[in-house]
Amino acid sequence: MSEKKPFRPPMDHEEFRRIGKETVDYIADYLETVQTRPVYPGVQPGYLRRLIPGEAPQDPEAWEDVFADVERVIMPGVTHWHSPDFHAYFAPGNSYPSQLGDMLCNALGCVGFSWAASPACTELESVVLDWLGKMLHLPEHLLAGTAGAGGGVIQGTASEAILVAMLSARTKVIRREQQASPESCDHDVMKKLVAYTSDQAHSCVDKAAMIAAVKLRKLPTDSDFSLRGSTLSAAIEEDKANGLIPFFCCATLGTTPSCAFDKLLEIGPVCSKEGMWLHIDAAYAGSAFICPEYRPLLDGVEFADSFNLNPHKWLRVNFDCSTMWVRNRADVVDAFNVDPLYLRHDNQGLVTDYRHWQIPLGRRFRSLKLWFVLRMFGVKGLQQYIRKHVSLAKEFESLVLSDDRFEVSAKVVMGLVCFRLKGSNSLSERLLQKINETRKIFMVPAKLRDTYVIRFAICAATTESSDIVHAWNVIREQADGVLTGIQNGV
Repeated sequence: MSEKKPFRPPMDHEEFRRIGKETVDYIADYLETVQTRPVYPGVQPGYLRRLIPGEAPQDPEAWEDVFADVERVIMPGVTHWHSPDFHAYFAPGNSYPSQLGDMLCNALGCVGFSWAASPACTELESVVLDWLGKMLHLPEHLLAGTAGAGGGVIQGTASEAILVAMLSARTKVIRREQQASPESCDHDVMKKLVAYTSDQAHSCVDKAAMIAAVKLRKLPTDSDFSLRGSTLSAAIEEDKANGLIPFFCCATLGTTPSCAFDKLLEIGPVCSKEGMWLHIDAAYAGSAFICPEYRPLLDGVEFADSFNLNPHKWLRVNFDCSTMWVRNRADVVDAFNVDPLYLRHDNQGLVTDYRHWQIPLGRRFRSLKLWFVLRMFGVKGLQQYIRKHVSLAKEFESLVLSDDRFEVSAKVVMGLVCFRLKGSNSLSERLLQKINETRKIFMVPAKLRDTYVIRFAICAATTESSDIVHAWNVIREQADGVLTGIQNGV
């Protein structure tokens, strides 16, 4: 009978040192040359399944064979978000300091659900959220290192932040209503609850309302696609007259379709008067508020019960890192506090336990990468980065306005330009299809009420003026073809 060979890990310390250095070189080479790759993949659905076996290997494979499949299998199907030719969605955060922070996070392997699970994981997050909050000039009651009751937490996404806020608000109002009417049960209150947001808000607000099992009203916006206080107030009065309980409003600063800004200074007092929870979603645009010239767009944040932005969009931090601040941490803890014996510790009640501030139990040491970025870029470096993106967007806007076949469809405030070919929606739809088929640049559309527009976002950290000119040349060339085809009946 043959002896069994002892299991040998696929990498020892020395192999990891060598291979890790080679992998870092690959990553640096990739980012340095990403523009040489087609920005959008040309594969068809199901392409990958045909390239790899249907089952995992029984025996270990060599690293060289595994890594060779990155180029053969993975890269053909990658949309290159960090290419200067990527102009879809919103900016994806990335930088070498952030990547190094994530590497260290992965190596330490902390699952920081409580202070005791790893004190540094909890305490750095609390301090760094105060750093960022001060950069934004947030009210002191939203910071942890003050006499206030608030503080900051890192969620995975803005979608999670909105859901946490809505569920916290729901719990708070249910308890309030039950105190007033002790005979009422949770269901009696929940069926009357109604939340509000604008018709330009992100779909994650709809999803949060679905999960929270509450009604959601999407309110019409003004000519700048902004939600006004008078519109919200009228909707609230209508719903109250129908026996409903208004409890939550999500205001957006920097909407996804057009980067519009709801009127906080009008909405805030309405929410305060009605005792409603006000959440501010500034996932993309919020990062720009570290620049003094954009900070007035955040005026009214003092009315907010919660506020979030995504450093993983515009602050050079890679996904995932969505920062959220709350006025009263007890409102969140009360909604999410589940406290079995195996999670308790000696300092409970004296320190923050972030498991009570989020949906999942486990959490990564995400504050490391934010800390690295804030220290290595500094406030001035991050301000410069944001201003450059806005300047490039203004440059693209001027190119669009120089061609009378096109029109700009919304006010350009930050790094997004919405434009279209004059005429029917089908013209711009056809134009975008032709542009993306070239795989030279990549954009996505949006609907502003009934108008189809093309979104041109400044995304990559390495985007320069020459990339804007390149993109405009591609757009004009394809527009020539579309309009010539229309003239010729094609």
